[in-house]
Amino acid sequence: MDIHFTKMHGLGNDFIVLNNLHNAYQLSAKQIAALGHRQFGVGFDQLLLVEAATEPGIDFSYRIFNVDGREVEHCGNGARCFAKYVSDKGLFDEKSLVVKTANRVLTLKIDGDSVTVDMEAPEFDASKIPFIGDSNLKIHTRQLTVSGSPLEVEFCALSMGNPHAVIRVEELSKTAVKEIGEALGAHPDFPEGCNVGFMQLCDRNTIDLRVYERGAGETLACGTGACAAVVAGCLQGLLDDTVTVKLHGGELSITWLGIDSPVLMTGPATTVFEGKIQI
Repeated sequence: MDIHFTKMHGLGNDFIVLNNLHNAYQLSAKQIAALGHRQFGVGFDQLLLVEAATEPGIDFSYRIFNVDGREVEHCGNGARCFAKYVSDKGLFDEKSLVVKTANRVLTLKIDGDSVTVDMEAPEFDASKIPFIGDSNLKIHTRQLTVSGSPLEVEFCALSMGNPHAVIRVEELSKTAVKEIGEALGAHPDFPEGCNVGFMQLCDRNTIDLRVYERGAGETLACGTGACAAVVAGCLQGLLDDTVTVKLHGGELSITWLGIDSPVLMTGPATTVFEGKIQI
């Protein structure tokens, strides 16, 4: 089968996007993993499928698969690339569109190569993250084994449509991101795993962030991770309501006005190339 794809990235968080409006592609986890292989396939952090809307008021459905072939609920950087893709391909001619993911409805606003995503409100209910813990606590503590040694970590647990644990650190360059990310991301108290964010405060309007994503490892950027980090910082009284998040791949602007308010994420989306591959 020939796969026609568009390679895109949002701050280095890279994707291939497939037009599946007519259900041309029914890919297995093995096929997705083969496409995602960086030596023998195209290579990507996630695969995005553009699909037809299934209910009124929705312009498109949007499915997301990690490089391991597992379908996931949400991806902020992917949402921006999704918006640019349907606009560039002439599939939608408005500057604002509504898309449905596995568990959220997102409003995307296009302004040239920049896209603002209404990510909806964060979820703190432990059963909906899902997380086995007290929903009323802002900060949770867990014992991990990292490099053979016990380590106690403190984190904020929440969902941005996918589960996140956000850890505040003093110095990112001296943090064992991979080791802690793997251990906390696979902790049994997160039944579906979680993305682990490591946040270093610069000032009340700026943070540095690294994210270890479930099923993908550390990526150059993570949109939902940036939103989760800002929400966690605001909950702890450390950040103002609009924050520049500095990731390895570039910067995102995140705005959150408090409980029950949506998180707004603004950043770029870039098309790299078009291609065809046979699997």
